[in-house]
Amino acid sequence: MTTAAVALVDVHGLIRYWSRRAEDLLGYPASSVLGRPVVSLLTSKDAPTSALAAAQQVGEGWEGPVTARHGAGHPVELAVRVSPLQAEEGPVWLVVACEVSDSRRWELDQAVVRGLLEESPIGIAVLDSELHFQWVNPVLVAMEGLPAHVEGPCVAEPLEPGRVPSAVDWQARQALISGRVTPAVEHVPPPQGMSRRNALGHLRLRSSFPLRDIDGRTLGVCHTAVDFTAHDRARERLARVNEAAQRIGTTLDLDRTVQELAEVLVPQLADFVAIDLFHGVLAAGDLTPGPVTDGALQRAAHLSIREEVPEAIVPIGEPTGYPSRSPQRRCLATGRPILDPVLDSTTWWLTGDPLRLSKLVGLGVHTHLVVPLRARGATMGVVTLLRWENPSPFDEDDLLLVEELVARAAVCVDNARRFIREHNAALTLQTSLLPPRLPQHCAVEVAYRYLPTDAEAGVGGDWFDVIPLSGARVALVVGDVVGHGIHAAASMGRLRASVQTLADLDLPPDELLAHVDDLVVRLADEAEAASDGPVVVGATCVYAVYDPISRKLSVARAGHPTPAIAHLSEPVELPDIPAGPPLGLGGLPFESAEIELEEGSVVALYTDGLIEASDRDVDIGFERLCFALAHPDRPLEEICDTMVRILLPEHPHDDVAFLIARTRALAPERVASWDVPADPRAVHEARDNADRQLTAWGLQDVAFTTELIVSELVTNAITHAGGPIGLRLIHERTLICEVSDASNTSPHMRRARSTDEGGRGLFLVAQVALRWGTRYTATGKTIWAEQQLPPNVGC
Repeated sequence: MTTAAVALVDVHGLIRYWSRRAEDLLGYPASSVLGRPVVSLLTSKDAPTSALAAAQQVGEGWEGPVTARHGAGHPVELAVRVSPLQAEEGPVWLVVACEVSDSRRWELDQAVVRGLLEESPIGIAVLDSELHFQWVNPVLVAMEGLPAHVEGPCVAEPLEPGRVPSAVDWQARQALISGRVTPAVEHVPPPQGMSRRNALGHLRLRSSFPLRDIDGRTLGVCHTAVDFTAHDRARERLARVNEAAQRIGTTLDLDRTVQELAEVLVPQLADFVAIDLFHGVLAAGDLTPGPVTDGALQRAAHLSIREEVPEAIVPIGEPTGYPSRSPQRRCLATGRPILDPVLDSTTWWLTGDPLRLSKLVGLGVHTHLVVPLRARGATMGVVTLLRWENPSPFDEDDLLLVEELVARAAVCVDNARRFIREHNAALTLQTSLLPPRLPQHCAVEVAYRYLPTDAEAGVGGDWFDVIPLSGARVALVVGDVVGHGIHAAASMGRLRASVQTLADLDLPPDELLAHVDDLVVRLADEAEAASDGPVVVGATCVYAVYDPISRKLSVARAGHPTPAIAHLSEPVELPDIPAGPPLGLGGLPFESAEIELEEGSVVALYTDGLIEASDRDVDIGFERLCFALAHPDRPLEEICDTMVRILLPEHPHDDVAFLIARTRALAPERVASWDVPADPRAVHEARDNADRQLTAWGLQDVAFTTELIVSELVTNAITHAGGPIGLRLIHERTLICEVSDASNTSPHMRRARSTDEGGRGLFLVAQVALRWGTRYTATGKTIWAEQQLPPNVGC
C-alpha cells in the first residue's frame, strides 16, 4: 500500500530507517527515532508481545495488531506486518504499518476485487491496444465459449484478433476510438437444436472502457458483460407474459385479438390451440358473471404448427358441440383449468366424436390443457392446447404460464366485445336518426351513401337530409358533428331535428345556419355544465335550397367542404361559396351564394371523410371527386358507386356521408301567376282565374277548395296588407296556392267566437289544405297552402 509507514530494524531491535509516512503516522521525526529501540515506541502492555519479539522468536514474518505511542502521547492502533530481509550488514526486519481502519478498508477492497473477478456473474476481460486478450475471468470464458487456456491473469498466447467475439471486438474498438464507455444491450439467439422450452436466447448488457496509466496513456480496454437471462421457468414465464402484453390486444377487433392469442401460444407452448367463444361474446351481448354450465360455443380461432389444418379440427365459425362431461364443459362449469398430462381413454370427451379422437391420436397427440377465458368475473369461452411434436407433457409450470397469458388476453377480448357493443349501439342510434328513405320530389332526383367507419374511433356524427319546402322548392343538407361515438350520434340527431324545424320556417340558408350555430353553442354550454371540464361540441354543415321554377340554387356553408356541381356542358365546378365558421363558435356571420343551374345538373354534397383519406392530399381528393362526377348523365346510383370506388380506401378512418341530386325544372305551363289589385272586387276575378287554370290542368275535382283558399288568402291580403298583391298556382305533386304582399306581418289562425263576423278564414284554409305557412321575402311575405292531388295527377 502506498499509504503504509515503513521502517527497518536491525537484529538488535534498533531502528535503522524511518519513512516519511512513518513520521506522519506516529508523529516522530526520523532524527529522533533512528538508533532507538523499536519497542520504545510501543505501549508497555504491548511490549512483551511486540511484533518484533514474536518475529525474532519464530524467525519468520509476522502480522497482527499492535498499539504504538504517538509523539503527542496518545495511543495509535496499528496493523503491522514484519518480514525478514537479508542486507549486506546482516539480517534486518522490514516493518510495514498502517492504521487498523486503513487496513480493514484495504482488505475490503481486495475482497471486492476478488469477488468481482472470480465469484460474481459479471464477465470481465482485459485487452491490449491491439485487441488481444491479456486477462479473462472464468465467467466471460464460459459466456463467450472461449478456449480454456485464455482464462486467468497471465496469457502465454493471446488470442488472435479473429478469435475475439465480434460483439467484444466492436465495442472494444469503439472504446479505443472514442475514449468513452460504450454500453450496449445484445440479444444472443439460442443455439440451433435447443428445445422450445429454452428457445428465448440470452439478453446481455456489454460495456467497454479504456484503461490508462498514471500519465493518461491508453494501455488497453476493459470489457464487461452481464447476462440478464436466467435459466429458470420464472424468467421464461415473465418473458412470455411480456411478449403477450405487446402482441395481444393491438386492436379492438375481436377476431384479430383471439388470433393474436393463438399466435402467442403456438408454437412456443403448444403444437395446436383452439379458442372457442360463446355466441353472446361474438355478438357483443351482455355476459353473466361466474362459471357457465350451458351455452353455445363457436370456434373463434385455431392455430397449428402444421400449415394445413387437421381434419379433426372444427372449422372457424362453426359451433363446437362439446358434451357435458368433456374437459371443456367441466372447465366452463367450474371456472378452473383442467390439466391432463397424458391423453388416455377418458379423453374421448375431448371432441365428443370417436372418429375425431382417433384422428387426433393418429397425429400423436399425447397431452392437452384446457383453460377458461375469463375477465371481469365473466366467462367468455375456453382455450384448448394440444401437443404432439413437443415430447414434454404439460405440467404445472405450463399451466401457470398459460393461465397468465389467457388472463391477459381475456381482458383484451372483453375490451373488444365492449367496443363492438358500443360501436353497434352508436351505429344503431346513428342509422335510426338518419332518414330511412328520402322523399320523392319533383324538383330533384336524389341518391346517397352513408358509410360508417370500422376504425376504433367509433361511429361519427355525419348526416344528410332532403327537406321539401314551400313553393315546390327543396332543401339539401349534409353535416358532420365533431367527435365519434354515441354522444356524437345523439348530437347529430338533435342538430338534424333542429335543421328540419328551422327549414319549415322557410329561412334563407345563411339565417338558418346562424340559428343552428346558436343551438350548438347552447349544447356546448349544457355539456360543459354537466362535466368537470371544457367539452368540445361543434359541427360543420352545408345547406342548399333549390327552386325548380327559377332553377337557382342558394347555398350557405359552415366550415364544410364546398358542394361540387356537374354541369351537362361544362367541367365539374367547385363553386366559391363563402366558407363561414364551423357551428359552435358563436357570433360570426354566415353568407350565402346563388347559382343558376341547367336542368339535369348534378349537385354533390359530402362530408370531409370523402376527400380527406389518410393516404392522400385533399387536393387529390377533389380531383378524384371531379372525375367521379364527370358524366352527370349516368344513373345516380352508378355515380355513387363510382365515388365510393375512386375516393374511399378499403377501410376508411372516418365516417362518410354524401348526397347527390339531379336537378329538374318545373315546366312553365305548370306555373300560373296573376297580379291582384288591392280592391275587394278583385277577389271574384282571382277566383275565376284560378278556376280557369284548374280546368286547363284537368284539376276540376279540387276547384271548390282552391276557390275557397284563393278567396280567403286574397281577401286577407287586401284587408290587412295592401300594396302589390300576387297570386300564383303551382302544379307539381301537390297543388300549391301562394298569395304574396308587401307586408311583413304574419297572420295567425284563431278560433272565432259565434258572435264574430270574421276571423274564420285561416281556420277554413287549414281545414281544407294539406299544410300551409308563411315565408318572408325581400319585398314582403308569401302565404301558401298545399292541397293533396288525386293519384297519378301530380308531376
